[in-house]
Amino acid sequence: MTKIIIADDHAVLRAGLVQIISKEADLKVVAEVQSGEELLSKINEIDFDLIVLDIGLPGRSGIDTIKEIRKFYPKVPILIFSGYDETRYGVRAIQAGANGYISKEDTKANLIEAIRRIKGGRRYITPQLAELLAMELDKNVEKAPHERLSDREFEIMRHIAMGKPVSEIADLLSLSVNTVNTYRARILEKMGLNSNTQIALYALENKLLD
Repeated sequence: MTKIIIADDHAVLRAGLVQIISKEADLKVVAEVQSGEELLSKINEIDFDLIVLDIGLPGRSGIDTIKEIRKFYPKVPILIFSGYDETRYGVRAIQAGANGYISKEDTKANLIEAIRRIKGGRRYITPQLAELLAMELDKNVEKAPHERLSDREFEIMRHIAMGKPVSEIADLLSLSVNTVNTYRARILEKMGLNSNTQIALYALENKLLD
């Protein structure tokens, strides 16, 4: 029996996942959480085999959560189950330590296949994501401006693009205001932009927001 933790901040979606997974005789949901912090606490409290994780969690991001899990559980299978397609977070998620990435728009059958595949020690990567990963390794391929950002810079860039003030971003990510301002300066420099408005326009044009 594969014991699964689901981490997603949408209660209706979690309920749907539980229903889908519970129909499989060899799979069982043993816990549901709605944030990265709650997940990091839960994995130290219960016995589990696999994590199904949404990338867009409140507070600590899914990418940050993966990295933190990997410090203590380097081999536990992690499947990203995301509303974002692979072009937005797929490469970052795999590089952070996820074993697979599947869209919430995908089929129930593919979800179950993905869970079983990563539990068996393999990866679940779509052809599109495989191509993106190959491009990431090709030093001759010019990266888009936002792809030059670190995971933390990318996360802060999205918050800025959504119009959040520096103080709110600092609270959300448990950073100082000065640190967020430093990240903002790096983001502008790396992306060749001059203002928060330009960041917002870029994010909208490149479909980087919800």
